[in-house]
Amino acid sequence: MEESKYRIVIISPVRNEDQFIGGVINSMVNQTIKPVEWIIVDDGSTDKTLEIVTKAAQEHPWIHVEKKPDRGMRAVGPGVVEAFYYGYDRLHTQDYDFIGKMDADIEFGPKYFETLLTFFANDRYLGAASGKPFLEENEQLIEERTNDEMVAGQINFYRRKCFENIGGFVRQVHWDGIAYHRSRMEGWRSRSIRHPDLNFIHKRLMGSSHKGIVTGRLRWGKGQYFMGTHPLYIFAIGIYRIVEKPFLIGGLFIIIGYFQAWLESMPRYDYPDFRKSLHAWQFERLKLGKRLEIIPEPQPEQLQ
Repeated sequence: MEESKYRIVIISPVRNEDQFIGGVINSMVNQTIKPVEWIIVDDGSTDKTLEIVTKAAQEHPWIHVEKKPDRGMRAVGPGVVEAFYYGYDRLHTQDYDFIGKMDADIEFGPKYFETLLTFFANDRYLGAASGKPFLEENEQLIEERTNDEMVAGQINFYRRKCFENIGGFVRQVHWDGIAYHRSRMEGWRSRSIRHPDLNFIHKRLMGSSHKGIVTGRLRWGKGQYFMGTHPLYIFAIGIYRIVEKPFLIGGLFIIIGYFQAWLESMPRYDYPDFRKSLHAWQFERLKLGKRLEIIPEPQPEQLQ
């Protein structure tokens, strides 16, 4: 592959990630196909994160650091997307084909982007894709359970046309789930792919929070409510997740978070026909109906 044909930009919002940021920097520096630009947005770090990423930017001209004014606290969900767009608005590169939002607490192999691009080349309807996340437990790698149709939230990677078709990311909790369902409504396929070169290590449990796993799962449930998830489906999610750490209560607090948001009359995402499409997809998953969208089978495309 010729690197110049595959113009990638990556944006990473980070805050107090000095424990993990070195790993993702090494992963990026060792890629066989590197992005033309990687913007790291420091979102008010008080540890050594800014020092570490500034040093990396001095050593690699395709890495740029933007220091965002500190809001005074870590803000997941809408705060992360706000920081993403702070970087997006400051991209030096305007001519690119793919855009990614990448967390700071992951590590992946040197052929990650090269391999991912082969899947895009073989499917013109593939709008977004990622590998599969793994957790390190007792010196073993355990795959986090993710839907094969959905991009892993830790490393969202979009074809530019798809990203623009869906209007980018919603600046609210569960923005990544909304992006997936919007992509499908626009005729794009999304995937998280099992492939040795696409497996990545996630240093934190999915759905956790800096305030604890319970807070993270409550937020997960509220995000599902905001997105518009059907009440039947939230029970299915809760049951599906009770076998994961923290056993039982993790799934239970997703359900509790959903109904807390309901009782609080939390505003919901209100894009035309979105909930109709979402519920049809969810009912298909429950074996109670069929989705509304039919996306053509993969067809090869020559990336320009």
